[in-house]
Amino acid sequence: MHRSIATVSLSGTLRQKLEAVAAAGFDGIELFEADFINFKGTAADLRRITADLGLSIDLYQPFRDFEGMPEAQFRRSLERAERKFDLMEAMGAPLVLCCSNTSPLSVNDPALAAAQLHELAERAARRNLRVGFEALAWGRHTSLYGQAWNIVQQADHPHLGLILDSFHTLSLKDDPAGIAHIPGEKIFFLQMADAPLLAMDVLQWARHHRSFPGQGDFDVVGFFEQVLRAGYTGPLSLEIFNDIFRETPNRRTAVDAMRSLLYLESEARQRMAATPPVQPQRVELFNPPPVPALSGLSFIEFAADEASAPALETQVKQLGFRRIGKHRSKAVTLYRQGEINLIVNAQPDSFARQRFDAHGTSVCALGVRCDDPLAAVGRATAMRSQRHDSPVGPNELRVPAIVAPGGNLLHFVPEALGANGLYEADFVLDDAGPDAGPEAGHEGNDAGLQRIDHVALGLALDQLDTWVLFTRAVLGLEAGESLELADPFGLIRSRGVANAERSLRLVLNVSLSQRTRTARTLSVTGGGAVHHIALGCADIFDTAARLRANGTRFVPISDNYYDDLATRIDLAPELLARMREAGVLFDRSAAGDYLHIYTESFEGGLFFEVAQRVGSYDAYGALNAPARMASQAQD
Repeated sequence: MHRSIATVSLSGTLRQKLEAVAAAGFDGIELFEADFINFKGTAADLRRITADLGLSIDLYQPFRDFEGMPEAQFRRSLERAERKFDLMEAMGAPLVLCCSNTSPLSVNDPALAAAQLHELAERAARRNLRVGFEALAWGRHTSLYGQAWNIVQQADHPHLGLILDSFHTLSLKDDPAGIAHIPGEKIFFLQMADAPLLAMDVLQWARHHRSFPGQGDFDVVGFFEQVLRAGYTGPLSLEIFNDIFRETPNRRTAVDAMRSLLYLESEARQRMAATPPVQPQRVELFNPPPVPALSGLSFIEFAADEASAPALETQVKQLGFRRIGKHRSKAVTLYRQGEINLIVNAQPDSFARQRFDAHGTSVCALGVRCDDPLAAVGRATAMRSQRHDSPVGPNELRVPAIVAPGGNLLHFVPEALGANGLYEADFVLDDAGPDAGPEAGHEGNDAGLQRIDHVALGLALDQLDTWVLFTRAVLGLEAGESLELADPFGLIRSRGVANAERSLRLVLNVSLSQRTRTARTLSVTGGGAVHHIALGCADIFDTAARLRANGTRFVPISDNYYDDLATRIDLAPELLARMREAGVLFDRSAAGDYLHIYTESFEGGLFFEVAQRVGSYDAYGALNAPARMASQAQD
């Protein structure tokens, strides 16, 4: 498809926006009028710049408060339109967006609106231009696409058509199914926008909180599917009003934008393949490699140096991990407990040190078990992620990897290697073998930790939407509910993402304040970094006791928490007493229970969580996070 984006969707000057859009691979732009008004150049200058960048100007917008007006205002608007047509001819824009009227002077008379739009289209036709009519969700008399389509039909002019915008339809919970019955050639332009579900005035929602497809909660794929079923073949465009996007570097935003369209096309392609359209599909949709089958985290890798590595290794041993090997060619050590592999990378010239050395100890890479790593990297690069190739020595395995948002590496570890295949290839395992105990010199007393339950990332505010889209489009994960949690110094917005099998879980956290612990951690790690790791066990009380015996220190929890817990959840007195004594937190859902406890933080603010899931509990104990954050604040 011809892919386009509105200039209002990005930060920067108009020239900077155009360069970012071109670099991301777009075909064209929607020119937002304010961007041109403030541009230091003529319409002809802009036409030359866009042509040099390989971009077309697909739409000039918006033209406001036109239809259904009293005669005097209507005549003035026609003169206003002629001046816009002058500009469009000079810059080479073939289509103008006329949005439904919001003026208090407008009249609720569809026949009058149709007649006036017919006259506007007639004047556009004299210059071989076209007019697209769009229903604004807050339009005074026309707010639904069906109403706009009825007016376009009444106007009955070949140079007048419909412009559809997913936000205006889905924010009003209007059913997009009727779009499939509109002739595709009468849909002149398609604008796509997603959004989180918010209870607020639709105008404020639209102007501040739109997002790219795949970042919000709307069924944008279903909307797009109906437009395709109508036979639409025009541009696929993005029009996003978002306060954060107006601050975010436009190159990153443009990459997210392109990724969102590729994701949208690929998802719609799958839906339409499952239910073929009545008429043949008229456009070719993006067809990337399939979503990889991921089965959990194979390893977590830490970046350290000669000064910080000993403290990290002490912490790891206190958690019951055993050193089981050294890398064949690098200053990298492997630790294991249960199915959990932790790697400490102190190689001076490694990517990890180059990226994280200025920030102390940090998680620099995650290894994900995958059925087809090369296909996974193929999908990731098709979805605009960057491939990474680490240097390898003789007889070492090359594990396909990509750069995740923020700079961390994500390795795709072949499932076929089994539990130990990668480590036997890349590490010299200790003579006693990976299953040997502390008497064999491996240190660390096993604490019953079995698996990586989830990994939580602390993100800058402008990275949350990027990560939601990345995990959906590249990894095929499902996004859960967005929550706001109370830190003593501000709010934390948190959202879990996981695969369908729940073998791979990530939690994405952003701070809405600069004073929270999450924000302070970001200032140390540089943003976009893992700030806590949750490790699963079968008996949290036994595991916590063993960890304490190893020297692990846990965040103390107020007695008041347990007094309140007893009023909220019906618990056996014996269980409540054990939790109070051990400092274990508790959450319950209809599907099961969650018991967990947090370690004290070490260098860089990183800490561990020990968790036990009971039944089919599918959340992360988020309601208990304020108890942990309040306790950490009182240290």
